[in-house]
Amino acid sequence: MTVSHSIIRRALKSGNPVIHGDRAIFIWEGDSAPHLTSDFNNWDNRPRRFKRVSPRLMPDSAQPIWSCTLTVPRDAYVEYAFHDPVSQENFPDPLNRKTTPNGFGGRNNYFYMPETMPSPFHLRRADVTPGRLTGHRVDTKWLREGYEREIYFYRPRVKGPVPLLVVYDGQDYLHRGKLAVIADNLIAEGRIQPLAMAFLPSGGRWRDVEYACSDGTLLWLDQTVLPLAQEKLNLVDVKKQPGAYGVLGASLGGTMAMYTGLRMPDVFGKVLSQSGAFNIESRDFVVVDLVRHGQARGLDIWMDIGRLDILLEDNRWMRTLLQEQGYRIIYREFSAGHNYTAWRNDAWRGLEAMFPK
Repeated sequence: MTVSHSIIRRALKSGNPVIHGDRAIFIWEGDSAPHLTSDFNNWDNRPRRFKRVSPRLMPDSAQPIWSCTLTVPRDAYVEYAFHDPVSQENFPDPLNRKTTPNGFGGRNNYFYMPETMPSPFHLRRADVTPGRLTGHRVDTKWLREGYEREIYFYRPRVKGPVPLLVVYDGQDYLHRGKLAVIADNLIAEGRIQPLAMAFLPSGGRWRDVEYACSDGTLLWLDQTVLPLAQEKLNLVDVKKQPGAYGVLGASLGGTMAMYTGLRMPDVFGKVLSQSGAFNIESRDFVVVDLVRHGQARGLDIWMDIGRLDILLEDNRWMRTLLQEQGYRIIYREFSAGHNYTAWRNDAWRGLEAMFPK
C-alpha cells in the first residue's frame, strides 16, 4: 500500500499504527530505521523491514521518514516491538503509548483492529462485590525439598459448596489475566455457576520441569494444595460428584492442565487449555499417548488458540486427535497471538462452557 502524506501526518500526530481497512501502517523518523517484530513473525529472527518514504511526501521533514505495513485480520489483537538490527535488542515504539508486559521483564506495544475490543469482563465493576482472595504459604514437597511457595485461594461471595478451578501460572492469570475479576463479573451476571479458584504460581526457572507432564506437580497438587483448599474453601465433595473440579493453564500450563485431567479425571473432569503445547521438536508429550489410548474419555475439554500463535497447527492436530478418540471437546480460534491479553480476552468463554449456570 502506498503511504500518503495524510497517513504520515496522522501517525506523527496520533500515534502508530494507522489503521486503513485491513492494513496497519507504522511510521518512523530517523536517518535509519529499525525492524518490526510481532505476533506476525512469531517474534523470530526475520522481522519486517521499514521502507523509506519519498522525500516529496514530507518536504519539510527534518529527518527521513520510513514506513512498514502489515495486513491484519480486522478482528485481531496484535502485540509488537521495534527491533534494533545493530544491538539485536527490541524496544518500544515511541509513537505508541499502549504497552503491556511481555512476560520477560520488558514490554510490548499493542493495538486492536476495529472489529474487536478487550473483553468487558476483566474490568472491576462498582456494583459487583468481589470474591475473597487469601494467600497461603505451602510446602513444595515433590517439587523442591525445603522450600515454600505462596498460593492464592479465591472464594466467591455465595453460600453453599462450589466446584474448584485450579489455575496453573496462577500469578499471571491473577494479575495479567484478571481471572478473579472475570469470575466476579460472570458470577454476578449469572453467566456461570459460582466457583472457587486456587491460583498456583509456577516455579520460575523450574517451570518447564514442573509443567512438562510432571507427576511431581500432580503429587504436590493432590497431597498439599487440595487438602488445604478443602479446609479453607466451601467445596463440593468430589467423592460424591466425581470430576466436578476444573483445571486451567496456558502454553505449557495448558499442557499441564490437559495432563492433570487425563491423570486425575475423578477430581478434574473439566480441562481448559489455552494455547497448549503438545509436541516439541517433533517429540510428543505424554498427553498425546494418553489420548491415543483413550484415557479418561469422560473429560469435558475446552481448547482455544490464536491464529497468530506459533502453536496453532499443534493445537489443530491435537483437536483432531481428541475428536477421533471420542472426547467431548469445544475448540475455538481467534485472531491474536501467544500472550496473556489474548488469553484474558477469551477466558470467559471457556468458563461459560465448562461451568454453565
